Formats: sequence, structure tokens, C-alpha cells
Amino acid sequence: MMSDRSALRFGITMLSRKAIASVARSGKASRTLAIAASASRSSRAPGSPRIAVITGARYSSSTCGATATGAFSTTPTKKDPYTYQVGFDNRFASEAVPGTLPDGQNNPQKCKYDLYAEQMTGTSFVAPRAENKNAWLYKVRPSVAHQGFTKLPENPDLEFNFSPSNPKVHVSATQLAWYPLDIPSDGKIDFISGLKTLCGNGDPTLREGLAVHMYMANASMENKAFCNNDGDMLILPQQGRLDIQTEYGKMMIRPGELVVIQRGMKFKVILPDGPSRGYIQEIFGSHYELPELGPLGAQGLANPRDFEVPVASFDVDQSLWEIIYKVCGQMFLCKQEHTPFDVVAWHGNYVPYKYAMEKFINVGSISKDHIDPSIFCVLTAKSKTPGTPLADFLIFSPRWDVATETFRPPYYHRNAATEFMGLIYGNYGGRSDEFAPGGASYETGFCPHGVSYEEFKAATEVELKPMRVHEDTIAFMFESSMMFTLTDYAMKRTGKLHEHEPKMWDDLKGQFMNHLDRVNAYLEEAGRPPLGVSRK
Repeated sequence: MMSDRSALRFGITMLSRKAIASVARSGKASRTLAIAASASRSSRAPGSPRIAVITGARYSSSTCGATATGAFSTTPTKKDPYTYQVGFDNRFASEAVPGTLPDGQNNPQKCKYDLYAEQMTGTSFVAPRAENKNAWLYKVRPSVAHQGFTKLPENPDLEFNFSPSNPKVHVSATQLAWYPLDIPSDGKIDFISGLKTLCGNGDPTLREGLAVHMYMANASMENKAFCNNDGDMLILPQQGRLDIQTEYGKMMIRPGELVVIQRGMKFKVILPDGPSRGYIQEIFGSHYELPELGPLGAQGLANPRDFEVPVASFDVDQSLWEIIYKVCGQMFLCKQEHTPFDVVAWHGNYVPYKYAMEKFINVGSISKDHIDPSIFCVLTAKSKTPGTPLADFLIFSPRWDVATETFRPPYYHRNAATEFMGLIYGNYGGRSDEFAPGGASYETGFCPHGVSYEEFKAATEVELKPMRVHEDTIAFMFESSMMFTLTDYAMKRTGKLHEHEPKMWDDLKGQFMNHLDRVNAYLEEAGRPPLGVSRK
């Protein structure tokens, strides 16, 4: 006799005689159930189990399961009070007022509640379907309802032209590093006025290239929003959360999370924890994607379901607002008599999103040797050269290192890629010099780098056991196939610049010379001349 649990597993409901009779009376074609009830009355011995009756959906009178009331969304927490949809590059839809989205079309003759339909495109109209990005926003007032544009004075710490012919940028062949940059204590410096450019490549007018910025802010934006027409911004808070209001909804970003605000999207930054500092990578002419997984299959690295997208949220606000637009690196002021955050509903795949980097699924060698650092890639952006990324965003987070017979620290290397590193929190021992949260380091392509002699010596002598590395740490790398130039601000005005000290490698002597006798003995056995003797 199967158990109650087994019966339920196979869609079988255990019914008493009374329940069977009740079900039998309740529908047509119930003769089978009635017979079963009769059989139960006549044949079941006292104390024996009740009869198991296989019930079809049309006869079921119980509701053992459950039905979702909507698609999955996250649950607010004390540190993050907002709700999010999940997924990467999905077609999302969200309504702050139910029933607002038009049915079966995007641009009806008259929108519900007299809203205005406004489309935002993130790609060419004729981009392939798999790459095409757009969103439809249903707004209280359209973006064209403004009072015109006024050019703002130039910010000397913000750069957009990274051509070596620009006298305001510089080239460095050596490794550079910056101690943590100071957060201003005087005056009110918000996210926009706190932007500082360190390095980059290309130019937004060329639609290919990137810029690396830092922000140091001590004040929230009030009736002010920012719209970057030049590129997508990947923002990494290092100190203090960012409460970001976008046209699509609200997002709370803490250190350890990233947020991407794509080109043309308006947003506002509030500082709930006070003064804040962080890193930004801005890309021109491309969008971030998840890297291909190849033989890893469908899972690993950053899983699509761990990315979070805001739900619709709007304000009813007809007060004076300022919108700061960045166009070709220049800042323009636009005033309007209403909030830009008035989107009642929206749908599309051109959206802002965030990701908690602690969710990254690390992979690595479980036998010997290192795998290339591309295994640490969270997001990538294509260049115009096939197979070559404009930008890779890599992180180094807690994981196991189990490689045997292997030099485990980063080996000495000269890469084609340019590397810019930062530290969100914790301690990272892979750098060649002092490296602290809020600081940064830079190596141009093919610049040799690696660990100090002391670390090298320890790693060659230590007993190899499975070990945890980068515990309680998130470091990151902006890696690019492009060569960077460095700004005036980075080279002259941070007050934090220092070069890596080459003397740290002075003790990496030619230990091979201590083995010449052994080498010559091997050469002699092989019938070859000893070292230092030329062939005749």
C-alpha cells in the first residue's frame, strides 16, 4: 500500500468514504467514484487504510498547490527598501498604476490617463533583433517640455578627448598608482560636480573608446538630474550607498554592487550614508554584455537571473528642475517645470540594472596552473574589431585556490591589454605596491608587472594546500584592448599619485647562474658544448 506522501506525488488523493460520495454527487460521469465509494464501504476492514482514488482535474475538489500572482521580484530589505525585477537583457514591463500600459500596441492615439508615449532607443533602428535595444515610457509630461539648453563652464577635471595630440592628456610607460582620493569636506559637492577623469581612450564623437572616472561627493542632488549622452556608465560605490532615482524606478547601490546607467537615461543620486566615493567606467559606442561561457555551458560567472532592474515609480511634481546633459564631454543645463521622474509605466529592454558582485560564480583550475584572468569577467563590451573587447570588467573575490605544483600568485606577465585596478573593500595581495580601498593602479599594455621578490620567494617554498584567497575582499579591473592616456587631473592634481618602486624587484637575481655546473653536466651528457663555448 503506497503512503500518503507517495500518493500525492503521483496525483492521487486519499479520500474518505464521505468525501468520495460527496465528489460522486458533485459531477457528471461519476460512476467510477461512486463504485469506489461502494467498494470502500463493503470491502475495507476496520482499521485498514482508506482507498486511494486517482482523481482527474475535472473531479478534484481540493487545492493542494498554489499559483503565482505575478512574475518573480525581489523582497525589500532594511539596507535596500526597493523591489526589483530580475534578468539580463530581458524584455521587461512595469506599471506603477495597474492597467496603464497600452494593450497590443506601443503608441495609441490616446494613452490612458492622458499620458505621453515616449520611446528611447539604445541602438540603431535597424540593429539585428538580438542586439536591438529600446524602451517605451509613458510619462506625465514628455521630455520635450523644457526651456532650452545653456552651455556650462568647462570642468577642468573632466576629460573626453584621449588622443595623444590633446595637450591635456599624458602617456606613461611605467606603472602608476594612486593612494585613496580625498572626499571633499568643504562646500556642497554632488555626484556631478564630484566627477574626476583619470584616464581613457578614444572620443565619444568617434563612437568607440572609454573613460575612467572617480566621483567624490558630500551632498545629494536635489531638484537636479544628470543625463549622459556620451556613453554607458558602470558605477561602483566604494564608500557609502547610492540611492539612485531613474526614469524607470529607484535603485539602492551599496559597496559590493555595481550599477549600469545606459546612455541617454536621466538619473539622480542621493547619498543616504553621507559622503561617498567610487569608480566609474564609461564606454562610448557599445553596450555591456555578459561574456560568452564556451565550454562552461549555461552556468557560471555572472548568472543572468542575478541582475536586478527597477520597477516603475513616479513622482507628481510640477516644481522647477535642472537637467545636466553631457554631450561630447561638454556640460549643458536644461531647466523644466516638472520632474523628469514621472514615468507611470514602461516596457522594453533598454534599462538600468544592478548586480551584487558577491553572487559571482568563480571558476578556476582544480588541477594545476592558472587559467587566464578572463574567467573573472563579469561584463564585457565589444570593440569594432571582432573577438576583441573594448572593455572587460573583472572582479577578484573570495574563492578557493587548490592548484597543485603551481606558483599560485599572479605570475610575471606582459599583457596586450591595458589594466586599471581599484579596490572596493578588503585586502588584495596581487598588486606590486601599496593598494587600498578608494585607490587605484594602472599599467599600460606590455608593461611588465608582478609580485615582489619576497612574495615570489614565499610562494615558491610554501607547502601547497587548498586555501581561501581574497577573503572579505572585492577588487576589480577595467581591462581594455585600447591604449590609455592619462589626464592632467590624474598626473598633476590628485595629490595621491605615486610610481611603483622598481627596487621591489631588485632581489629577483639570476639564480640560474648558481646552477651552471649542473647545466653544463647535462649538456655534456647530451653531447652539446658547455655554456660559454661556441659551436665550431
